[in-house]
Amino acid sequence: MQAGLDEAGVAADPLRQFELWFRAATDAGLYLPNALTLATADAAGIPSARAVLLKGYDADGFVFYTNYLSRKGREFDVNPNACLLFSWEELQRQVRIEGSVAKVSGAESDEYFATRPLGSRLGAWASPQSEVLPGRAALEARLADATRRYGDAVPRPPHWGGYRIAPHTIEFWQGREDRLHDRIRYRRGENSNWLIERLAP
Repeated sequence: MQAGLDEAGVAADPLRQFELWFRAATDAGLYLPNALTLATADAAGIPSARAVLLKGYDADGFVFYTNYLSRKGREFDVNPNACLLFSWEELQRQVRIEGSVAKVSGAESDEYFATRPLGSRLGAWASPQSEVLPGRAALEARLADATRRYGDAVPRPPHWGGYRIAPHTIEFWQGREDRLHDRIRYRRGENSNWLIERLAP
């Protein structure tokens, strides 16, 4: 059983608290500790969720990369809000982040894209993410075409890049016995100060 979580003992800044928990998940050897569930909604409020990988975080927010023309990208165009959920079951911990969404700069996307393996860079050109395909062969043909066109000098597609979620609430959930879990929420208050509150489990 993990130790409890107390509002008097957490970091004053939720990014610092996240850093502590993220490092603990990494140090524990968890598989893909940077994996998270990203929830979005369209203009009608119909939700959707999928797993993505966190690629960075700082005082400005949490960053991941994707195809801007994908379903999540289209939903961000009409509803630029999202919820992120990290679930580290082995540690009986969850972190839920709610906030507004904006694209990162082109320079930031270029810098990250250049670090991706060649196959992933070619795949960003080959995959019309979220669109219907007639079969696997169509995707492989698109990959072959991208390979012929770019070789190993693959530029970032204009439809591919990063999003940053700027949080307005961050909740830390620690499992406890008898389902009397600890839930500590940070919420933006006046002057952008973080308010720390305990929620009932």
